[in-house]
Amino acid sequence: MREVAEAAGVNLGMFHYHFKTREAFLRAVLQGVYDEMYGQLSAAAASPVKARVHLERFRGALRFMGRFVRANRPVLARVIADGLCGDAIAVEFVRDNFPRHLGVLHAMIKAAQDSGEMRPLPLPQVMGFCAGSLAMPILFAGAAIDSGAFAPPMAEAVEEMLLSDRSLDERIDLALSALVLPAAKKRGAR
Repeated sequence: MREVAEAAGVNLGMFHYHFKTREAFLRAVLQGVYDEMYGQLSAAAASPVKARVHLERFRGALRFMGRFVRANRPVLARVIADGLCGDAIAVEFVRDNFPRHLGVLHAMIKAAQDSGEMRPLPLPQVMGFCAGSLAMPILFAGAAIDSGAFAPPMAEAVEEMLLSDRSLDERIDLALSALVLPAAKKRGAR
């Protein structure tokens, strides 16, 4: 808390006055990061859609989420690890917030499925498949790089292969190509 107060240019008493506890501060920081991401994702999901472009809207949401996960991977990895260990703040944060953005993504998948652009698979399966192909490499590669598990040349190569915009977009393309209905692929090829 002293380091945070010092970095903010305030005395420790002001920190205690505004947040009272370390836990309240952690909640405020996590919520602020999440609310910004959720607002941007919701705005993208609410944009008008022309016929047969639900899949492209979902692609855009995945691109946004991939870049968000990459930019915030240390915080997200810590929240996930803390949640798995039963930390009350992390569990509460995940429980209160994850259904919000998952609901936005769920609606986008459903729209793509209803329009015939995406295979009619169970929504949790589609979401798990996309998260597994997009977010998991970011979190695991990022944790390995951040921990020093790779020598610098290997870390640079892994970063390029798994964390670059190009690699994120390639994994999104691969995931969506598996989810697109064959008839929708043919229409897109015209």
